[in-house]
Amino acid sequence: MSISQEPKLSCIVVDDEPMALNLIESYVQKTPFLDLKGKCSSAIQALKILNTEQIDLIFLDIQMPDLTGIELSKTLSKTTRVIFTTAFDSYALQGYKVDALDYLLKPFNYTEFLLAANKALSWFKLVSTATDTTTTPPKKYLFVKSEYKQVKLELDDILYFEGLKDYIKIYLASQSKPVLTLKSLKALEQELPSDFMRIHRSFIISLDKIDEIERSQVIISGKRITVSEGYKEAFQNYISDNSIQS
Repeated sequence: MSISQEPKLSCIVVDDEPMALNLIESYVQKTPFLDLKGKCSSAIQALKILNTEQIDLIFLDIQMPDLTGIELSKTLSKTTRVIFTTAFDSYALQGYKVDALDYLLKPFNYTEFLLAANKALSWFKLVSTATDTTTTPPKKYLFVKSEYKQVKLELDDILYFEGLKDYIKIYLASQSKPVLTLKSLKALEQELPSDFMRIHRSFIISLDKIDEIERSQVIISGKRITVSEGYKEAFQNYISDNSIQS
């Protein structure tokens, strides 16, 4: 499901009773956030739609021939949720055992239907929000303390870092003089994105800024930096992954 200004849940209705099937279809059609993709008189028919389309929600009768609603629900992916519809309240416990979003006992009116549908909408919104917040945008800049002020450095402007005991020299493409900051190279390394790599006890380089590689040295803007023994394997793996094999 795509959550936007007007979210829609793709859904199907499955019921072997024609009157119940048509009634639930009419309820779906008058609900703005539901998008009916089909109505099925058996679970077997539903499987054909499920195999060809992404369905968010199924209004699913439980007692049906050949394949019951409970049995069908056990075959569904985690992205497809179920609201059971049945005339037998004895099935309620089974419905919750398969993690149904809700359970509608026939006969039910549109108000009851809408309450269950809104519960489904809330669930999908919650999942979508959780997914969106776990996606962190790529880091574009770094603040470092230099000469009693915080200096904002664009990561794309950084050539490499050189560690000098408790200080770091930051060499930039845009200026000849490095920025000096009081920080350890180890602490800095943890803050940098994956397009920076430590290749020496005293150097972290921007992989995008490498001009040439010659034996055990990288050349960045005329500066030769040796890849030390402890960092060679990781660096060689990176080069292999980004090389055109002859």
